[in-house]
Amino acid sequence: MIEVNELCKTFTRVVKDDSNKKNKKLKTKKEEFLAVNNVSFTAKEGEILGILGPNGAGKTTLLRMLGGILTPTSGSIKVGEHDYAVNQNTAKKHIGYLSGNTKLYGRLSPRELLITFANLYEMPKYEIEKSLEEIIKVMDMEKFIDNRIENLSTGQTQRTSIARCLIHSPKVYIFDEPTLGLDVLSSKSIIEFMKNEKKKGKTVLYSTHYMEEAETLCDKIIMIHQGEIIAYGTSKSLKEKTNTDNLRDAFINLASERWDLGEK
Repeated sequence: MIEVNELCKTFTRVVKDDSNKKNKKLKTKKEEFLAVNNVSFTAKEGEILGILGPNGAGKTTLLRMLGGILTPTSGSIKVGEHDYAVNQNTAKKHIGYLSGNTKLYGRLSPRELLITFANLYEMPKYEIEKSLEEIIKVMDMEKFIDNRIENLSTGQTQRTSIARCLIHSPKVYIFDEPTLGLDVLSSKSIIEFMKNEKKKGKTVLYSTHYMEEAETLCDKIIMIHQGEIIAYGTSKSLKEKTNTDNLRDAFINLASERWDLGEK
């Protein structure tokens, strides 16, 4: 389980300064903006939680905070009983984080990579061997487990990335666009993997642009726009609320309603 309370992340950006229009020289100024604004939710054991929204909505920033890559400006994150503010390193041992643009060490084989990460998690040798055997079978990696990563196909590389997240048997998976740019068969294997981990009682947080994919896969869905949660519920309840027959139209309906009415 992962519990998030009032999470915020502020960044500083450089913008054009129009305060003195008579001055023809281009001036800039720094201003702060909220990339994630007061986000709260709970994802339970054995649940796939979809996080949907357009580019720039704050999805990746949110997931990077949950994965311990970014430090929140305010708010709290708990993985099970482990609070990030108390001991982030312990909490992170229960998380498997996958980004859509994860870079791997090209000169290593998937086997060497997995052993390297297992050692970083301080796993005993017998556990590493057992985990490797299971992962190779589950992710169908027998044919390329000892090939260099730089020579793998896109689908094989993505499976290796997921295997890296799986090696220490985390309680929570955080997947940021895991099927982006993949062929149908590679996408299917990743989706089946998430379903299987759900059956084992694992928690999966899953960000995607593919709303049709989320519609069939996710138990609950968070819709995020301009750093804020604008809706939360099942696919069915969100469609009923907006009187639509798909999540894409439901999101457009909810986003337009919220921002066109002057709430932002």
